[in-house]
Amino acid sequence: MQMPFPTRSLPSRPEASPPAPDAAAAADIAACRGLLRHGSRSFFAASLLLPRSLRDPASALYAFCRLADDAVDLEGGPADAVADLRDRLARAYAGTPRALPADRALAAVVARFDVPRALPEGLIEGFEWDARGRSYETLDELQDYAARVAGTVGAMMAVLMGVRSTEGVARACDLGVAMQLSNIARDVGEDARMGRLYLPRQWLREAGIDPDAWLAEPRFTPALGAVVRRLLDAAEALYRRVDAGVAQLPMSCRPGINAARFLYRDIGLEVARRGLDSVAARATVAPSRKAWLLLQAVLRLWPSRAASPPPPLDATRFLVEAVVPRDVAAASASRVATSPTGGVEARVVWLIDLFERLERREQLQYGQSSCGPAPH
Repeated sequence: MQMPFPTRSLPSRPEASPPAPDAAAAADIAACRGLLRHGSRSFFAASLLLPRSLRDPASALYAFCRLADDAVDLEGGPADAVADLRDRLARAYAGTPRALPADRALAAVVARFDVPRALPEGLIEGFEWDARGRSYETLDELQDYAARVAGTVGAMMAVLMGVRSTEGVARACDLGVAMQLSNIARDVGEDARMGRLYLPRQWLREAGIDPDAWLAEPRFTPALGAVVRRLLDAAEALYRRVDAGVAQLPMSCRPGINAARFLYRDIGLEVARRGLDSVAARATVAPSRKAWLLLQAVLRLWPSRAASPPPPLDATRFLVEAVVPRDVAAASASRVATSPTGGVEARVVWLIDLFERLERREQLQYGQSSCGPAPH
Protein backbone atom coordinates (compact mmCIF):
# COMPACT_ATOMS: atom_id res chain seq x y z
CA MET A 1 0.00 0.00 0.00
CA GLN A 2 1.33 3.42 -0.87
CA MET A 3 1.62 5.72 2.09
CA PRO A 4 1.31 9.49 1.58
CA PHE A 5 4.37 11.56 2.41
CA PRO A 6 4.05 14.60 4.69
CA THR A 7 3.93 17.90 2.90
CA ARG A 8 5.75 20.08 5.42
CA SER A 9 8.99 21.68 4.26
CA LEU A 10 12.38 20.17 5.02
CA PRO A 11 14.55 22.22 7.36
CA SER A 12 17.58 23.55 5.52
CA ARG A 13 19.80 26.58 5.35
CA PRO A 14 19.03 29.20 2.69
CA GLU A 15 20.62 28.33 -0.65
CA ALA A 16 21.50 30.35 -3.69
CA SER A 17 18.80 29.64 -6.22
CA PRO A 18 17.22 31.12 -9.32
CA PRO A 19 14.46 33.70 -8.96
CA ALA A 20 11.23 32.44 -7.46
CA PRO A 21 8.99 30.88 -10.12
CA ASP A 22 5.64 32.33 -10.94
CA ALA A 23 2.52 30.67 -9.61
CA ALA A 24 1.88 28.66 -12.78
CA ALA A 25 5.42 27.27 -12.91
CA ALA A 26 5.29 26.44 -9.20
CA ALA A 27 2.01 24.59 -9.74
CA ASP A 28 3.59 22.57 -12.56
CA ILE A 29 6.48 21.53 -10.32
CA ALA A 30 4.06 20.66 -7.53
CA ALA A 31 2.19 18.39 -9.93
CA CYS A 32 5.46 16.70 -10.92
CA ARG A 33 6.39 16.18 -7.28
CA GLY A 34 2.96 14.74 -6.56
CA LEU A 35 3.35 12.24 -9.38
CA LEU A 36 6.72 11.09 -8.04
CA ARG A 37 5.56 10.97 -4.44
CA HIS A 38 3.09 8.24 -5.29
CA GLY A 39 4.58 6.61 -8.39
CA SER A 40 8.38 6.75 -7.94
CA ARG A 41 8.99 6.61 -4.22
CA SER A 42 12.67 5.65 -4.28
CA PHE A 43 13.45 8.63 -6.49
CA PHE A 44 11.20 10.87 -4.41
CA ALA A 45 13.03 9.89 -1.21
CA ALA A 46 16.45 10.42 -2.82
CA SER A 47 15.41 13.78 -4.27
CA LEU A 48 14.70 15.12 -0.78
CA LEU A 49 18.46 15.16 -0.22
CA LEU A 50 19.13 17.28 -3.30
CA PRO A 51 19.59 21.03 -2.83
CA ARG A 52 16.42 22.98 -3.53
CA SER A 53 17.96 24.59 -6.59
CA LEU A 54 18.15 21.13 -8.23
CA ARG A 55 15.27 19.28 -6.60
CA ASP A 56 12.62 20.96 -8.75
CA PRO A 57 14.34 20.65 -12.16
CA ALA A 58 15.27 17.04 -11.38
CA SER A 59 11.64 16.32 -10.51
CA ALA A 60 10.49 17.88 -13.78
CA LEU A 61 12.84 15.69 -15.81
CA TYR A 62 11.99 12.54 -13.91
CA ALA A 63 8.24 13.19 -14.05
CA PHE A 64 8.34 13.50 -17.83
CA CYS A 65 10.41 10.32 -18.04
CA ARG A 66 7.96 8.51 -15.77
CA LEU A 67 4.93 9.63 -17.75
CA ALA A 68 6.64 8.68 -21.00
CA ASP A 69 7.35 5.19 -19.64
CA ASP A 70 3.75 4.82 -18.48
CA ALA A 71 2.44 5.97 -21.87
CA VAL A 72 4.16 2.99 -23.49
CA ASP A 73 3.52 0.45 -20.73
CA LEU A 74 -0.07 1.24 -19.86
CA GLU A 75 -1.22 1.71 -23.42
CA GLY A 76 0.30 -1.58 -24.51
CA GLY A 77 3.29 -0.06 -26.26
CA PRO A 78 1.65 1.07 -29.51
CA ALA A 79 3.75 2.86 -32.09
CA ASP A 80 1.47 5.89 -31.96
CA ALA A 81 2.31 6.36 -28.26
CA VAL A 82 6.00 6.62 -29.16
CA ALA A 83 5.24 9.05 -31.98
CA ASP A 84 3.20 11.13 -29.55
CA LEU A 85 6.13 11.24 -27.13
CA ARG A 86 8.42 12.50 -29.88
CA ASP A 87 5.94 15.23 -30.71
CA ARG A 88 5.73 16.25 -27.05
CA LEU A 89 9.52 16.40 -26.83
CA ALA A 90 9.81 18.47 -30.01
CA ARG A 91 7.25 20.93 -28.68
CA ALA A 92 9.10 21.21 -25.36
CA TYR A 93 12.39 21.99 -27.11
CA ALA A 94 10.65 24.50 -29.37
CA GLY A 95 9.38 26.32 -26.29
CA THR A 96 5.73 25.55 -27.12
CA PRO A 97 4.95 22.59 -24.83
CA ARG A 98 1.56 20.99 -24.58
CA ALA A 99 -0.74 22.19 -21.85
CA LEU A 100 0.49 19.53 -19.41
CA PRO A 101 2.38 20.27 -16.18
CA ALA A 102 5.25 17.84 -16.90
CA ASP A 103 5.66 19.12 -20.46
CA ARG A 104 5.71 22.77 -19.42
CA ALA A 105 8.17 22.01 -16.62
CA LEU A 106 10.38 20.02 -19.00
CA ALA A 107 10.46 22.89 -21.51
CA ALA A 108 11.65 25.28 -18.81
CA VAL A 109 14.36 22.90 -17.60
CA VAL A 110 15.89 22.00 -20.98
CA ALA A 111 16.07 25.68 -21.89
CA ARG A 112 17.56 26.79 -18.59
CA PHE A 113 20.20 24.02 -18.38
CA ASP A 114 20.88 23.55 -22.10
CA VAL A 115 20.12 19.82 -21.95
CA PRO A 116 21.30 18.18 -25.21
CA ARG A 117 18.26 16.95 -27.09
CA ALA A 118 20.01 13.65 -27.86
CA LEU A 119 19.54 12.63 -24.23
CA PRO A 120 15.72 12.60 -24.02
CA GLU A 121 15.61 11.37 -27.62
CA GLY A 122 17.67 8.38 -26.53
CA LEU A 123 15.18 7.74 -23.74
CA ILE A 124 12.28 7.68 -26.16
CA GLU A 125 14.22 5.34 -28.44
CA GLY A 126 14.42 2.92 -25.53
CA PHE A 127 10.66 3.13 -25.08
CA GLU A 128 10.30 2.46 -28.79
CA TRP A 129 12.30 -0.73 -28.35
CA ASP A 130 9.78 -1.75 -25.68
CA ALA A 131 6.92 -0.95 -28.03
CA ARG A 132 8.44 -3.23 -30.65
CA GLY A 133 8.94 -6.06 -28.18
CA ARG A 134 12.68 -6.11 -28.74
CA SER A 135 14.63 -8.94 -27.07
CA TYR A 136 18.23 -9.01 -25.90
CA GLU A 137 20.63 -11.85 -26.62
CA THR A 138 23.67 -10.64 -24.69
CA LEU A 139 24.59 -8.39 -21.79
CA ASP A 140 25.99 -5.87 -24.28
CA GLU A 141 22.60 -5.67 -26.01
CA LEU A 142 20.82 -5.32 -22.69
CA GLN A 143 23.18 -2.50 -21.73
CA ASP A 144 22.31 -0.78 -25.02
CA TYR A 145 18.69 -0.80 -23.83
CA ALA A 146 19.56 0.26 -20.27
CA ALA A 147 21.67 3.11 -21.62
CA ARG A 148 18.59 4.50 -23.32
CA VAL A 149 15.96 4.09 -20.63
CA ALA A 150 18.21 4.90 -17.64
CA GLY A 151 21.68 6.02 -18.72
CA THR A 152 20.01 8.99 -20.39
CA VAL A 153 18.53 10.04 -17.07
CA GLY A 154 21.95 9.82 -15.43
CA ALA A 155 23.44 12.00 -18.16
CA MET A 156 20.64 14.56 -17.81
CA MET A 157 21.16 14.72 -14.06
CA ALA A 158 24.88 15.31 -14.62
CA VAL A 159 24.04 18.24 -16.89
CA LEU A 160 21.72 19.72 -14.27
CA MET A 161 24.54 19.53 -11.72
CA GLY A 162 27.01 21.29 -13.99
CA VAL A 163 29.12 18.20 -14.70
CA ARG A 164 30.24 18.12 -18.32
CA SER A 165 33.48 16.14 -18.17
CA THR A 166 33.91 12.81 -19.93
CA GLU A 167 34.55 10.93 -16.70
CA GLY A 168 31.74 12.61 -14.79
CA VAL A 169 29.10 11.96 -17.45
CA ALA A 170 30.37 8.41 -18.06
CA ARG A 171 29.98 7.57 -14.38
CA ALA A 172 26.51 9.10 -14.30
CA CYS A 173 25.57 6.82 -17.19
CA ASP A 174 27.13 3.85 -15.37
CA LEU A 175 24.84 4.57 -12.43
CA GLY A 176 21.76 4.73 -14.63
CA VAL A 177 22.61 1.43 -16.32
CA ALA A 178 23.35 -0.24 -12.98
CA MET A 179 20.03 0.92 -11.55
CA GLN A 180 18.18 -0.43 -14.57
CA LEU A 181 19.87 -3.82 -14.24
CA SER A 182 18.80 -3.90 -10.58
CA ASN A 183 15.23 -3.15 -11.63
CA ILE A 184 15.29 -5.90 -14.26
CA ALA A 185 16.54 -8.42 -11.69
CA ARG A 186 13.72 -7.41 -9.33
CA ASP A 187 10.97 -7.48 -11.98
CA VAL A 188 11.63 -10.83 -13.70
CA GLY A 189 8.24 -12.27 -12.76
CA GLU A 190 6.28 -9.07 -13.22
CA ASP A 191 7.78 -8.53 -16.68
CA ALA A 192 7.13 -12.15 -17.67
CA ARG A 193 3.46 -11.81 -16.79
CA MET A 194 3.37 -8.86 -19.22
CA GLY A 195 4.98 -11.01 -21.91
CA ARG A 196 8.39 -9.39 -21.55
CA LEU A 197 11.79 -10.95 -20.97
CA TYR A 198 14.82 -8.73 -20.38
CA LEU A 199 17.31 -11.30 -19.08
CA PRO A 200 20.01 -12.02 -21.69
CA ARG A 201 18.69 -14.96 -23.69
CA GLN A 202 22.18 -16.27 -24.24
CA TRP A 203 22.61 -16.59 -20.48
CA LEU A 204 19.31 -18.45 -20.19
CA ARG A 205 20.30 -20.97 -22.83
CA GLU A 206 23.68 -21.46 -21.16
CA ALA A 207 21.76 -22.28 -17.97
CA GLY A 208 19.65 -24.86 -19.84
CA ILE A 209 16.54 -22.68 -20.06
CA ASP A 210 14.65 -22.18 -23.31
CA PRO A 211 13.72 -18.45 -23.24
CA ASP A 212 10.43 -18.72 -25.14
CA ALA A 213 9.27 -21.82 -23.28
CA TRP A 214 10.08 -20.17 -19.96
CA LEU A 215 8.26 -17.00 -20.93
CA ALA A 216 5.16 -19.05 -21.76
CA GLU A 217 5.25 -20.59 -18.28
CA PRO A 218 7.45 -18.52 -15.97
CA ARG A 219 8.62 -20.14 -12.76
CA PHE A 220 11.62 -19.94 -10.50
CA THR A 221 14.35 -22.56 -10.62
CA PRO A 222 17.91 -22.59 -9.28
CA ALA A 223 19.10 -22.25 -12.89
CA LEU A 224 17.08 -19.07 -13.30
CA GLY A 225 18.45 -17.83 -9.98
CA ALA A 226 21.97 -18.24 -11.35
CA VAL A 227 21.06 -16.02 -14.32
CA VAL A 228 19.64 -13.38 -11.98
CA ARG A 229 22.84 -13.61 -9.95
CA ARG A 230 24.91 -12.89 -13.06
CA LEU A 231 22.82 -9.82 -13.78
CA LEU A 232 23.22 -8.53 -10.23
CA ASP A 233 26.98 -9.07 -10.50
CA ALA A 234 27.03 -7.01 -13.69
CA ALA A 235 25.13 -4.23 -11.89
CA GLU A 236 27.50 -4.41 -8.93
CA ALA A 237 30.52 -3.93 -11.18
CA LEU A 238 28.99 -0.68 -12.42
CA TYR A 239 28.01 0.53 -8.94
CA ARG A 240 31.68 0.20 -7.95
CA ARG A 241 32.67 2.58 -10.75
CA VAL A 242 30.35 5.35 -9.57
CA ASP A 243 32.44 6.74 -6.68
CA ALA A 244 34.69 8.61 -9.11
CA GLY A 245 31.66 10.35 -10.59
CA VAL A 246 30.23 11.31 -7.22
CA ALA A 247 33.58 12.90 -6.36
CA GLN A 248 33.08 15.33 -9.25
CA LEU A 249 29.68 16.53 -8.08
CA PRO A 250 29.03 19.72 -6.15
CA MET A 251 29.17 18.79 -2.47
CA SER A 252 25.52 19.69 -1.91
CA CYS A 253 24.45 17.23 -4.64
CA ARG A 254 26.36 14.21 -3.39
CA PRO A 255 23.88 13.05 -0.71
CA GLY A 256 20.99 12.91 -3.18
CA ILE A 257 22.93 10.92 -5.78
CA ASN A 258 24.35 8.64 -3.09
CA ALA A 259 20.81 8.05 -1.86
CA ALA A 260 19.63 7.06 -5.33
CA ARG A 261 22.45 4.61 -5.89
CA PHE A 262 22.26 3.09 -2.39
CA LEU A 263 18.47 2.66 -2.56
CA TYR A 264 18.47 1.08 -6.01
CA ARG A 265 21.52 -1.09 -5.29
CA ASP A 266 19.72 -2.42 -2.24
CA ILE A 267 16.85 -3.55 -4.44
CA GLY A 268 19.27 -6.03 -6.02
CA LEU A 269 20.68 -6.99 -2.64
CA GLU A 270 17.14 -7.69 -1.42
CA VAL A 271 16.56 -9.97 -4.43
CA ALA A 272 19.69 -11.87 -3.39
CA ARG A 273 18.57 -12.00 0.26
CA ARG A 274 15.32 -13.60 -0.90
CA GLY A 275 17.14 -16.41 -2.66
CA LEU A 276 17.20 -14.73 -6.10
CA ASP A 277 13.53 -15.59 -6.66
CA SER A 278 12.01 -12.51 -8.26
CA VAL A 279 9.31 -14.55 -10.02
CA ALA A 280 7.08 -15.44 -7.07
CA ALA A 281 7.28 -12.00 -5.45
CA ARG A 282 8.68 -8.55 -6.08
CA ALA A 283 11.46 -7.57 -3.67
CA THR A 284 10.95 -4.40 -1.64
CA VAL A 285 13.12 -2.58 0.87
CA ALA A 286 11.80 -1.92 4.39
CA PRO A 287 11.44 1.70 5.55
CA SER A 288 13.92 1.18 8.39
CA ARG A 289 16.47 -0.11 5.88
CA LYS A 290 15.81 2.90 3.63
CA ALA A 291 16.41 5.23 6.55
CA TRP A 292 19.77 3.59 7.21
CA LEU A 293 20.76 3.87 3.56
CA LEU A 294 19.83 7.56 3.50
CA LEU A 295 22.07 8.12 6.50
CA GLN A 296 24.93 6.37 4.70
CA ALA A 297 24.28 8.60 1.69
CA VAL A 298 25.19 11.63 3.78
CA LEU A 299 28.20 10.07 5.46
CA ARG A 300 29.94 9.17 2.19
CA LEU A 301 30.58 12.65 0.87
CA TRP A 302 34.26 12.20 0.03
CA PRO A 303 34.48 9.09 -2.17
CA SER A 304 37.75 7.99 -3.69
CA ARG A 305 38.64 8.73 -7.30
CA ALA A 306 40.23 6.16 -9.58
CA ALA A 307 43.82 6.88 -10.63
CA SER A 308 43.01 5.58 -14.10
CA PRO A 309 39.26 5.95 -14.70
CA PRO A 310 37.65 3.37 -16.97
CA PRO A 311 36.33 4.57 -20.33
CA PRO A 312 32.60 4.95 -20.92
CA LEU A 313 30.65 1.80 -21.64
CA ASP A 314 30.30 1.23 -25.36
CA ALA A 315 26.55 1.41 -24.78
CA THR A 316 26.70 4.89 -23.27
CA ARG A 317 29.42 6.48 -25.37
CA PHE A 318 26.89 8.28 -27.58
CA LEU A 319 25.40 9.93 -24.49
CA VAL A 320 28.78 11.07 -23.21
CA GLU A 321 29.64 12.53 -26.60
CA ALA A 322 26.30 14.34 -26.75
CA VAL A 323 27.27 16.20 -23.57
CA VAL A 324 31.02 16.38 -24.18
CA PRO A 325 31.74 16.53 -27.94
CA ARG A 326 34.93 14.78 -29.02
CA ASP A 327 36.66 17.97 -30.05
CA VAL A 328 36.37 19.44 -26.56
CA ALA A 329 36.52 16.26 -24.45
CA ALA A 330 40.22 16.62 -23.70
CA ALA A 331 39.73 20.12 -22.34
CA SER A 332 36.45 19.54 -20.56
CA ALA A 333 36.32 19.99 -16.82
CA SER A 334 33.54 19.50 -14.33
CA ARG A 335 32.47 22.25 -12.00
CA VAL A 336 33.30 20.83 -8.58
CA ALA A 337 31.81 22.85 -5.78
CA THR A 338 33.36 22.90 -2.31
CA SER A 339 30.46 24.49 -0.49
CA PRO A 340 29.43 23.00 2.85
CA THR A 341 26.60 20.52 3.03
CA GLY A 342 24.45 22.94 5.03
CA GLY A 343 21.11 21.55 6.08
CA VAL A 344 21.73 17.98 4.87
CA GLU A 345 22.05 16.59 8.37
CA ALA A 346 18.68 18.06 9.33
CA ARG A 347 17.11 16.55 6.21
CA VAL A 348 18.41 13.10 7.14
CA VAL A 349 16.99 13.37 10.66
CA TRP A 350 13.65 14.32 9.15
CA LEU A 351 13.78 11.44 6.65
CA ILE A 352 14.67 8.87 9.29
CA ASP A 353 11.75 10.05 11.39
CA LEU A 354 9.52 9.85 8.31
CA PHE A 355 10.44 6.27 7.47
CA GLU A 356 10.10 5.18 11.10
CA ARG A 357 6.58 6.61 11.19
CA LEU A 358 5.69 4.93 7.89
CA GLU A 359 6.95 1.62 9.20
CA ARG A 360 4.95 1.92 12.43
CA ARG A 361 1.83 2.77 10.41
CA GLU A 362 2.27 -0.29 8.21
CA GLN A 363 2.77 -2.52 11.24
CA LEU A 364 -0.46 -1.23 12.77
CA GLN A 365 -2.42 -1.68 9.53
CA TYR A 366 -1.05 -5.01 8.40
CA GLY A 367 0.69 -6.53 11.40
CA GLN A 368 3.90 -6.85 9.39
CA SER A 369 7.36 -7.04 10.88
CA SER A 370 9.95 -4.40 10.09
CA CYS A 371 11.52 -6.64 7.44
CA GLY A 372 8.28 -7.33 5.61
CA PRO A 373 7.04 -5.73 2.40
CA ALA A 374 7.28 -1.96 2.38
CA PRO A 375 6.68 0.80 -0.11
CA HIS A 376 9.64 1.77 -2.23
